[in-house]
Amino acid sequence: MDAAPAFSVVVTNYNYRDFVAEAVDGALAQTRAPLEVIVVDDGSTDGSPDYLRERYGHDARVKLLYGENGGQLAAFQRGLAAATGDVVCFLDADDRWGPDYLRQVGELFAARKDIDFVFSNVRLVGNESGMQGYAKEAMDLGYTVLGTWVRARWYGAPTSALALRRKLAERVLDLPPEFTANWRISADNCLVFGASVLGARKYYLPTGNVDYRIHGRNGWWHEQARMREFAPQFRSRCLINHYAARMHLDVHTLDLAKAEFKSRERCDWEEAQIYAGIALHGRVSWWKRFERALAILLRGLRGR
Repeated sequence: MDAAPAFSVVVTNYNYRDFVAEAVDGALAQTRAPLEVIVVDDGSTDGSPDYLRERYGHDARVKLLYGENGGQLAAFQRGLAAATGDVVCFLDADDRWGPDYLRQVGELFAARKDIDFVFSNVRLVGNESGMQGYAKEAMDLGYTVLGTWVRARWYGAPTSALALRRKLAERVLDLPPEFTANWRISADNCLVFGASVLGARKYYLPTGNVDYRIHGRNGWWHEQARMREFAPQFRSRCLINHYAARMHLDVHTLDLAKAEFKSRERCDWEEAQIYAGIALHGRVSWWKRFERALAILLRGLRGR
């Protein structure tokens, strides 16, 4: 196994003075120390800037960035611009990591040079408890271009459970100003959707080391019902279409549904049905489309 990559941790803070020290201290206390912890304060008005200067201003491991309030995507972009590590991990200021998070993620990135994007399960803390994740076990998801482009599938996790190779993160966050304004919140959609459509190979690694705090001022968890309404779905579709246009995806890409589905380590029935439907809309002959859809379904049945 090659040496684990160097990590840049980007902590984004907006009026979370009561929590931000837990996030930063947890990142600094990792058994696999990060190369740097970059704290981006997004124009907080609760005293966070002075608090951060007092607590971390003389800590060489921490870079403090301040600016006017621009929203979560703008904070991601500012933090990434200052990052120098091989892998970038994003951490919301109201969340925290257990001490082995970076070690676990780093071992995977070191062992699998083909993996570009790793996401973890999360442990709910604060007003709720429990574990939430994509699956019960670790899983190589392979490529998720078509599942995202066609069906807007969300192959990821909340911000604090995402890690991307820096070169991928730079491509994903290369967005025009109108997108920065549209994604003042829920900008983890840019990371998740963008990585998929830009062709990243994804891996789900349930570390058990990401604490996602549920409290009165955060919105991701309890916004899921609202995200199924028209406006958020339209916003996500426009974002996905932007990435798809950059990759020059067209209807002929649908003919790759079987190949993309086979890139998954394990095949579940729900995904098989989705990919079979995509295969049926390809541009090859009808019998070839049917043959591919059937092969996908049979593969999915074997994985049940």
